[in-house]
Amino acid sequence: MADEVKLHGVAASPFVCRAIIALKLKGIKYELIEEDLSNKSADLVKYNPVYKKIPVLVHNGNPISESLVIIEYIDDVWKGVPILPHDAYEKAQVRFWAKVVDDKCAPAVTKAFISHGEEKAVAELHEQLQFLENELNSKFFGGDNINLVDITATFLAYWVGAAEEALGIEVLNKDKFPKLTKWCDNYINCQAVKDSLPPRERVVAFFKKQFDKA
Repeated sequence: MADEVKLHGVAASPFVCRAIIALKLKGIKYELIEEDLSNKSADLVKYNPVYKKIPVLVHNGNPISESLVIIEYIDDVWKGVPILPHDAYEKAQVRFWAKVVDDKCAPAVTKAFISHGEEKAVAELHEQLQFLENELNSKFFGGDNINLVDITATFLAYWVGAAEEALGIEVLNKDKFPKLTKWCDNYINCQAVKDSLPPRERVVAFFKKQFDKA
């Protein structure tokens, strides 16, 4: 009997995109259940009653919430291309840097754009990005292959560029971050990633709308 895999989310969400990339890397067939976040489905609330947030992966009726938990679940359940290393120490390091991306870089990105590129906010973002720049010593954070850190940083590779275009500012430039900007190009041109990303114009339009509101 084939696995039934459903993903509750919104295609334009970077968090949902993480789960989609993991599924595509493993070659897993799935159904995307598009949610209306202003009117969440009863299933979403039932499957994720604590946070009531996307994404939620439902595998054979069993729900898994939170994007990074979903990615690890996908890696555990389906063999093929590994997303996390097998070595315990290497795995711990990967989890650490994924946490840095989410806990340090993501809020700094948001702050830089909400402030419309205010100098102090951009300087704070650059401080966080420098840690990633220093850590990146190969094509991907996973060496020659994509790993959990790369997938976690999808918003840096794709959404940041769209936000820069929408707002007309630059926060991630080639001169200051040569390794990170090259990583962005390598990453978004990977087939599994490319096939998972929403159309750029859709993301740019979303940010323009958000910035106009602000």
